[in-house]
Amino acid sequence: MLVLTLCAAGVGFGLLVIALMTGSVLWAWGCIAVCAVGAVLLLAGALTGRRPPPEQ
Repeated sequence: MLVLTLCAAGVGFGLLVIALMTGSVLWAWGCIAVCAVGAVLLLAGALTGRRPPPEQ
C-alpha cells in the first residue's frame, strides 16, 4: 500500500510541475485528484496496519 502511495505522490508531483510549466489549470486539478487518492491510500494503509495480528 505504501508503494502505491509513493507512486501517487510521484505522479502528483509530475503533474504539478507540468501545471506550473504550462500554466494550465487542468493539470493542476489532475495533481489535486492524484494527491487526494494518495492521501486515501496512505490513510487506508495506516488504519490497516494498526489492527492487532489474528490470534492462532
